[in-house]
Amino acid sequence: MTDSQGVVVRVPATSANLGPGFDSLGLALDLYDEVEAEISGSPGVRIAVEGQGAGELDEGEGHLVVRTMRATFDRMGFAQPDGIALRCRNRIPHARGLGSSSAAICAGILAARALVRARGAGDLPDAEVFALATELEGHPDNVAPCLAGGLTIAWTDQSGAASMVKLTPHEDVRPVALIPDFRLSTEEARGLLPKDVPHSDAAANAGRAALLVAALTQRPEPDLLLAATEDRLHQRYRAPAMPRTAELVRRLREAGVPAVVSGAGPTVLALTTRDTKDLIAPEVGNDWHIQPMNVDPLGAYVRFPETR
Repeated sequence: MTDSQGVVVRVPATSANLGPGFDSLGLALDLYDEVEAEISGSPGVRIAVEGQGAGELDEGEGHLVVRTMRATFDRMGFAQPDGIALRCRNRIPHARGLGSSSAAICAGILAARALVRARGAGDLPDAEVFALATELEGHPDNVAPCLAGGLTIAWTDQSGAASMVKLTPHEDVRPVALIPDFRLSTEEARGLLPKDVPHSDAAANAGRAALLVAALTQRPEPDLLLAATEDRLHQRYRAPAMPRTAELVRRLREAGVPAVVSGAGPTVLALTTRDTKDLIAPEVGNDWHIQPMNVDPLGAYVRFPETR
């Protein structure tokens, strides 16, 4: 990095949908990417990537954090800097349904806002941060928990404006991510969804999504969580693109574990309690990484490192 003042942004992984809450429910998880960003006096973009995506990601203007920062500078009316320097420490797996793209977008917006603020050259209110993140991501269900932490309900009105509500899950809820060794793009998974669904399925999901909010925010009961995580809108339609994921969800649910596809997949998220956490391992093969997590309560965090 350069000697100029930089900013560090830490952003959590997220799991969207949570079964029936398609495009609306999201959960922040305590697995983090960290981006250190500076406006550099030297022209050009310099990026160092550690961890997930190292050697794979674009290391120039095409990097998602850089593109997001430049979109944010434009939104804030700040002249585009000639040079940007980034150091990305990535822990969120890519293309696994854990919100890596949303994390990069949120990190880019918050880094750019902090750098502009530090120069006294403008501001971007939190509501506009969320609006821009939703615009760039395309849906609010991952960016909402990434920014706010906890359990979020997000929606857009008829004009496309996004809003969210943050809730606090009960402390006994213990998410466990079952991360496979294969990837699936969100675009591929979304492309399998039908244009229309039966009214009975839509009604069933509405009821399950409402029940899930109650099941997550009060003392969790395994049977209630299992019923509340039933989905009829998207998981079965996406199953042909990730049959191993669909099969694992089926086995876990038959064993009494409230398991869902995390986001667009292929990671499986189990919403465990003391009574169900020990039921997972017997159903999971060696090609899945079992990662117990906690709910991240705070969301994205911005700090300025000490000047050396």
